[in-house]
Amino acid sequence: PPMAIFFPLFTLLEDFGYLPRVAFNLDHCFQKAHTFGKQALTMCMGFGCNAAGVVGCRIIHSPRERLIAILTNSLVPCNGRFPTLIALISMFFVVGSGLGQSLLSALLLTLAILLSVAVTFFSSRLLSRTALHGESSSFVLELPPYRRPQAGRVIVRSIFDRTLFVLGRAIAVAAPAGLVIWLMANWQIDGQSLLTLCAQFLDPFARWFGIDGVILMAFILGFPANEIVFPLIVMSYLQSSVLVESESLTALHNLLCANGWSMWTAAAVALLCLFHWPCSTTCLTIYKETGSTKWTLLSILLPTVIGFSLCFLLNLLHTAIAL
Repeated sequence: PPMAIFFPLFTLLEDFGYLPRVAFNLDHCFQKAHTFGKQALTMCMGFGCNAAGVVGCRIIHSPRERLIAILTNSLVPCNGRFPTLIALISMFFVVGSGLGQSLLSALLLTLAILLSVAVTFFSSRLLSRTALHGESSSFVLELPPYRRPQAGRVIVRSIFDRTLFVLGRAIAVAAPAGLVIWLMANWQIDGQSLLTLCAQFLDPFARWFGIDGVILMAFILGFPANEIVFPLIVMSYLQSSVLVESESLTALHNLLCANGWSMWTAAAVALLCLFHWPCSTTCLTIYKETGSTKWTLLSILLPTVIGFSLCFLLNLLHTAIAL
């Protein structure tokens, strides 16, 4: 549903003639990262789906800058990560309800998005100075006149060329991954599920980053789709054999707190939600677009190192304050 809403709106702005002007106005900012303004459009598409954002990088004519845009696209949160971020903000950082609390929640979510954009700029500049060294290309972009969008073309391009394209690739990897999750939740060894045993094994390592083994295992098994990370956490805490969703945010908050969560844990999970390996659909798309295992692995490694490094620093800060 989010993609069915996002992509028609995005295509509407594109058909209206607005998006090229966004790229033109932001070109100066991207020049400082040794890329150029068209990457702004691929980042915007990444807010809907990173796989679609990677495909959208085809509009960048320079191979070096196209590759930078592909490798950094997953640093902006897709629509699969927004529900988790909103839930964390609502449960741990904003207390109560009302207009003031809603505005504060919106502000915190905006700050999280701005952090992802800042990290994207930093990573783009880092790549342009190291693995993809070079000067930014001259910016050439036709600015079409503002025009009335054509409803038929908007629907065809957004639904068939983007939404169904992404869903098709997701199905190819989600079905076998779903089988793996079901087997891990239902395969018992000495009275404990394989999912629980794996979480216990990962727990000492996860503690270094301010999370527990259940959270880390949920992110690993959430590789097919970011949307299932929270349901996996709930399933593990409830020791259920199927994916479940909590009845309300209050019930979910109580469950998480009963399993040792605090504001610091929520902040670490939010950072991992922003910065971790791309989903399987995005990884498959990156491989198809680059034709290279090396660049696909780098696209996985880059956000993972950033996310776990930030979580480690956050945990050090928490430890220092607690002493």
